[in-house]
Amino acid sequence: MSGSLVKIIVGAVLIVVGVWWIVQGSGYIQPVKDAGFVTSRPALADLITLVNGGLPPFIVLIGLLVVWLEWDNFKIQKELAKEEKKE
Repeated sequence: MSGSLVKIIVGAVLIVVGVWWIVQGSGYIQPVKDAGFVTSRPALADLITLVNGGLPPFIVLIGLLVVWLEWDNFKIQKELAKEEKKE
């Protein structure tokens, strides 16, 4: 039970840190201020860029998984029908 509680707490901390990073920005990993360069900016634009770039390939992979599973199911049903005819 305590192991599950620790995992829940770690997950909640990760969620809070992730949301804070998106809203506040990632100034700690940006280069030092240089000629008008802003060190801290909200990471929401970066998140949107990441989602726009990552979501379409993810959807394609999900589609491939669905097609593969259904194709396998179709083959299994075909084999079962063939075995039932033999009996």
